[in-house]
Amino acid sequence: MSAFKKLASDTALYGVSTILGRLLNYALVPVQTYAFGQPKQLASNVELYAYIALLLVLYTLGLETAFFRFAARRPETTPKVFSDTLSMVIVITSIATVVLLWLAPDIARWLDYPNQTMFIRWSALIVAIDAITAIPFARLRVENKARQFVKAKMINIGIVVALNVFFIIVCKDVYEGDYLPQLRPFVQYIYDPEIGPGYIFLANLLGNACYFWLLRKAFAGFRFQLDWPEIRTLYLYAYPIMLTGLANVVNNLTDRLFLRHYLPEGFYAGLTNEDALGIYGQCYKLSVFMALAIQSFRFAADPFFFSKAEDKNAPGLLARVTKWFIIVCVLIWIGVSLNLDVLGLLIGPKYRQGLGIVPLLLLGNLFLGIYFNLAFWFKLSDKTKYGTLITVIGAVVTLLGNMFLIPIMGYMGCAVAFLASSVVMTVICYVLGEKHYPVPYDVRSALGYITGAGLLIYASLQIDIPNPWIAVPFHLALFGLSAAVIAVIERDTIREGWARFRRSRKPAPVGSSQ
Repeated sequence: MSAFKKLASDTALYGVSTILGRLLNYALVPVQTYAFGQPKQLASNVELYAYIALLLVLYTLGLETAFFRFAARRPETTPKVFSDTLSMVIVITSIATVVLLWLAPDIARWLDYPNQTMFIRWSALIVAIDAITAIPFARLRVENKARQFVKAKMINIGIVVALNVFFIIVCKDVYEGDYLPQLRPFVQYIYDPEIGPGYIFLANLLGNACYFWLLRKAFAGFRFQLDWPEIRTLYLYAYPIMLTGLANVVNNLTDRLFLRHYLPEGFYAGLTNEDALGIYGQCYKLSVFMALAIQSFRFAADPFFFSKAEDKNAPGLLARVTKWFIIVCVLIWIGVSLNLDVLGLLIGPKYRQGLGIVPLLLLGNLFLGIYFNLAFWFKLSDKTKYGTLITVIGAVVTLLGNMFLIPIMGYMGCAVAFLASSVVMTVICYVLGEKHYPVPYDVRSALGYITGAGLLIYASLQIDIPNPWIAVPFHLALFGLSAAVIAVIERDTIREGWARFRRSRKPAPVGSSQ
C-alpha cells in the first residue's frame, strides 16, 4: 500500500501543479479567441504548434525514457548519463535550429503563410529551448525533486500568461488609445499591430527562455561530452521509444496538419478552411482536462514503475493503478461532456459551432491514457520494438482516417480518426502484453465504466435544455449520480483503502522497531 500511496502522492503533486498551470494557460483561450474574433486568425498558431510538438520528439530522440531506465538501473552513474544524453540533444537541436532559422522564409511560403517568417523563427527557438530543458526536467523527476519541477513549470506558465495579457490586451488597447495615453509612446516602441497572433509565440519564447535560470541547479554537474559507446547504448534503447513518440505525435497532430488541406473549399457555409482549422484547434483545447490527468499521471508513473521493474508485485500494482486511472478518466469524460454548454462560454462565439467534437476527443484521450498504462509492459521488459510497431499501426489508422473522413465529415472526421486510432492501439497493446508480460487487468470493470459513461453522455446530449438555470443543475446532478454509482460499486475497495490510510496515519507504538 505504501508504494501505491507514493505514486498517488507524486501524481497529486504533479497533477495539482500541472492542472493549475494549464488552467491558467487555458485562461488564455478566451483572451485569444475574443481578441482574434475571426477563427482564421489563429489558424497558423494551431498548425505551427503542431509542428513544434513534432520537432520536439525528433530533437529529444526518446532520450528522456532512456535516461529514466539507465539512471534507475545504475543510480551511481546518473551524472554521467545526464551529461551524455543532454550533450546528444544539444548537438541535434543546435544543427536543426540553425537550419530552420535559415530556411524560415521558404518554410513560411511552403506552409502558405508567406508573411509569417518571424513566427517560424520564434517557433524554432521555442522548440529548441523545450528540447534542451527536457533532460534537466527528466533529472528532477528521477531524483524525486517534484517540487523543483513544479516550481519551474508554474513560474513559466505565469510568465507566459502575463505576457499574453500584456501584448494582446494591454499593449493593443494602449496603442489604440483606449486608456493610459501617457504610455502610448513606450507601447509604440515595443508593439506592432501587424504581428497580431504572433505575440502568442513571442510570449511563449520569452517565458521558455526563463527555464535556463529556473533549472540552473538541474544543470549542475553537466559536462559536454560525447562518449560514443555510451551514446550508442542509449540510442539503441531510445530509438524505438523515439519512433513510438513520433507515432504518438502523428496520432495527436495529424488532424491539425491535414484539416486545412483535405477539407473541401466551402464545406462549411461562410467559413474558409483556415476558419475551420481555427475552430477545431480552439475546441480541441476543451479536451485538455483529460490530457491533464494523463500527463500528470505519467510524470509520476514513469520513474515510479521503472523503479519497481524487478518487484514481483509490480503486475498486480499496475493492474490496480490502471483500474483507478480509468475510473478517474471516466468521471472527467462525463463531467466535461455534460457541461459543454457552460465550458463553451470560454471561447469566442464564432468558435462554438465545433463543440460537438469534444466528447469524442475526450474518449480518444481516455483510450490513449489506457494505452500508456498498458505500454509499461514493453518498457519494463525492454521490448520497446513492440511499442514502435503498435504506434506505427495507430499512426497509419490516424493518417488514413483523416484522409478519408475529413472530406466527408469535416473536423468531426478528425475526432473520429483519433478515437479509432486510440482504440486500435489499446487493443493491440493489451493482446500482446498478455503474452509477454501478463498483468491481471480488470477488463470487465473498464469496459463497463466506459460503456455506461458513453450511454449516459449520448442520452444527455439528446435532451436539449435551452435554459441554463435548469441545464446546469441537471447536468451536475447526472455527474453526481455517476460518481455515486461508482462509489457504490467500488465500496469494498474504497473501504479497505480508507482503513489502510487511517492505519498509516497512526503513530507507531512507543518502543516499536518500525
